[in-house]
Amino acid sequence: MSIADNLKQYKSEVETDGVTLVAVSKTQPVASILEAYEAGQRIFGENLVQEMVDKAQELPQDIEWHLIGHLQTNKVKYIAPFVKLIHGVDSLKLLQEINKQAAKNKRIIDCLLQVYIADEDTKFGLGFDEVVELLRSEEYSQLENVRIVGLMGIATNTKNEKQIAVEFNELKVFFDGIKVSFFRKDEAFKELSMGMSADYKLAIEEGSTMVRIGSSIFGKRIIKHFKTDISAN
Repeated sequence: MSIADNLKQYKSEVETDGVTLVAVSKTQPVASILEAYEAGQRIFGENLVQEMVDKAQELPQDIEWHLIGHLQTNKVKYIAPFVKLIHGVDSLKLLQEINKQAAKNKRIIDCLLQVYIADEDTKFGLGFDEVVELLRSEEYSQLENVRIVGLMGIATNTKNEKQIAVEFNELKVFFDGIKVSFFRKDEAFKELSMGMSADYKLAIEEGSTMVRIGSSIFGKRIIKHFKTDISAN
């Protein structure tokens, strides 16, 4: 099946449930992204800053770019002018830098707090208690150019669907609690980004509002070495 056919299938399945589909285009060539764009997709996720900057310059300006990978503070300035949503905010320090760069660009940047829910040491994210501590902090209250619009989590990479479902459910329960405690009157706080190609159905069942699907749409990833000028800074 073509990229357009794959995309149509997923959009029909996912968006029928009111869930946002983020097409994960990391390592995919511009031509493949353009094919998805022409098939109606407007939201694309990248996990490398340099790659996203390069693609944003070449592709249509109405694309919504989501940074879904781990973000280093010294890279924020490169995406601050155009990024639509940053999924993986895992520290107050990073949030402060996003706020700083957003102010420079006269923008308010939407962010998701990444919560650690997996039984794996390699995953990033804040603990439940750390999220509460961050939102209660005076430092957070002073940030005027970032907007927390929800939470993000990545489940354990396992075939044990019961474990995955439990992890997603724990994040949904926590999301609901955070909504009531900190964002009761904030309609923008509504996104729960969880679920990828292998577990998106479970994620939707447990309350995900946003899923990140890549290889199932685009096919096998093409590994390409992008320019490293940003990494050197």
